[in-house]
Amino acid sequence: MNESSTNDAHNTEPGTSEPEAPPDGEPIEGYEPPTTGGWKEYPLDSVAIRDERRTAEDVVRRIKSERFVLDPDFQREFVWDATKQSRLIESILMRIPLPVFYVAEDEQGRLIVVDGRQRLTTLDRFLSGQLKLVLEDRQELHGKRFQDLEVRLQNRIEDSQLLFYIIDHGVPERARLDIFERVNGGEVLTRQQMRNAIYNGAGTQFLKEEASTDLFTQATGRSLSIKKMQDREFVNRFCSLSLLSLDTYKGDMDDWLARGLKRLGDLTDTERVALREKFRRGLQHNLTVFGKHAFRKHKKAEQSRSLINASLFDVMMIGLAERESVVEFAESLRQAFYRQMEDQRFIKAITYGPNTPKEVRTRFEMATAMLMEVFGAK
Repeated sequence: MNESSTNDAHNTEPGTSEPEAPPDGEPIEGYEPPTTGGWKEYPLDSVAIRDERRTAEDVVRRIKSERFVLDPDFQREFVWDATKQSRLIESILMRIPLPVFYVAEDEQGRLIVVDGRQRLTTLDRFLSGQLKLVLEDRQELHGKRFQDLEVRLQNRIEDSQLLFYIIDHGVPERARLDIFERVNGGEVLTRQQMRNAIYNGAGTQFLKEEASTDLFTQATGRSLSIKKMQDREFVNRFCSLSLLSLDTYKGDMDDWLARGLKRLGDLTDTERVALREKFRRGLQHNLTVFGKHAFRKHKKAEQSRSLINASLFDVMMIGLAERESVVEFAESLRQAFYRQMEDQRFIKAITYGPNTPKEVRTRFEMATAMLMEVFGAK
């Protein structure tokens, strides 16, 4: 991992605004993207995908009743123009089979569209009378809406058979995400984007709200990509660490973050308010003590700002979120932190193989000892 500082463009004086993060975010330290060794790691019966055929009319009816989810945050905006939409309808009228659709079943039985949103949205728009066909080379269809077609052509559209591959909600978390990653027809998705779709609800709304506050963007130095949902993943990490026992972490970060997100969605409104207050308190305390260096390796206040470190975010957020006040301890905490930056055991725990249970426990134990040294029994 690179411990060198980022370029001087990231250095700002007090009172000046931080630069905008690149669209894809800056590199992140102390973060280990999930990898898979291939399908051999999954038992033969664990990856359950079933296929079903449904008529276009039935699917559109389910879209209207919100049993199909077309707009999870990870999906691209609807981008097809009228001509491309019209060609799809023409293909159906010509009885040309459409490519398979991939959807994932959530715990409520809703079907989240993984691949095929543009096609399903087109069908929904046409059957709802919103789309007027642009087919100048087919004057018998050009300019017509669904209700303008002959009944036999209306029937052909409504009765067209769509083939769905449905990823069962009981498939192991990592396998579900691996499938999402392989079959999505758009750009490659991040794991947090996929989690956001699978567990869409009160929990994901919480992540979105907390990642969008001025306090969060200031504390993280605008270093996290909004597009890739890096910002929401950092909030997700805090929530999982706050809501789950660290003893239950077994080294699978995908599973850990998913369990935390599900737990977050099950909280009462009162419990989420308390968690929000705790989260914001942690952000404010780290910003108060470390300023632009919050969640970054550094050994003095005057040095250039280094990369944001996900593992430091974890331990410093959990460590300071419970404190009512840190102002009177700020200098002592900074000095204790600088000493920690000289300890190679701690540096290893926040830099190399950071997702292993051993390194996770090591950094939390060492950070806890550091904070006890500063705050005492308080």
